[in-house]
Formats: sequence, structure tokens, C-alpha cells
Amino acid sequence: MTFGEKVRAARKVKGVDLRTLAGVVGVHFTYLSKIENGKLDFGDAPGEGLILKLATALDADVDELLLLAHRIPEGIKKRVLERPDAFRRLAALDDAALDKVLAGMAPTATTGARPRKRA
Repeated sequence: MTFGEKVRAARKVKGVDLRTLAGVVGVHFTYLSKIENGKLDFGDAPGEGLILKLATALDADVDELLLLAHRIPEGIKKRVLERPDAFRRLAALDDAALDKVLAGMAPTATTGARPRKRA
């Protein structure tokens, strides 16, 4: 799923039209339409500030939206920099091995059902 597809899906689940959401986050509805359709002139996603506003307005997971926009959330970046050895090992795993590692983790260590928002 692309960033724009995720925004559109979250907007529809929330039952909000383009014009209303655009007003809430402070952009023109045509810009929001371009985001949803992957038609931005400068990349596939807007800046981090707008991504944070969209996540809040849509009750979406901030980290997921940032990752779909090819941006590394600060909390993830911090952990990677603290433990590059561990992340290199995880990155080298194939999907089956990574799934085994994730299956052995505590439920709170995986993405929960509640959206996470940044302070």
C-alpha cells in the first residue's frame, strides 16, 4: 500500500470527504487529492508536518504513515543508531526467519490495534 492509498483508506473509514479533511489539516483539497492519487509534483508524500496532521485527523498510526512516506520515525531511527548490530542481523533475515523472531516476541512489542501518536 502506498502512502496516498493509506490516507484515502483511513479517510474513508473515518467517513470524511476530501474537502473536510483538507480544511482540518490546512491544505487545499486538490493537494490532498494529489497525495491520495500519488500525483505530487515533488515526491510521493508531503512533508512530515502534514503527515503528523493527517495522522491526528485520521486517528492513524504516525509511524506507519511516516514509513509509507519513506521517512524513518525518530523512535525507530534512535533504536537503529543505538543497536546497529542488532538491526543489521534482523535486516539479513529472510521473511520466514523474521516471522519466527516476531512470533517469539511479546504482544506489546508488535504493532497494537490502537494508533500511536507522537507528542
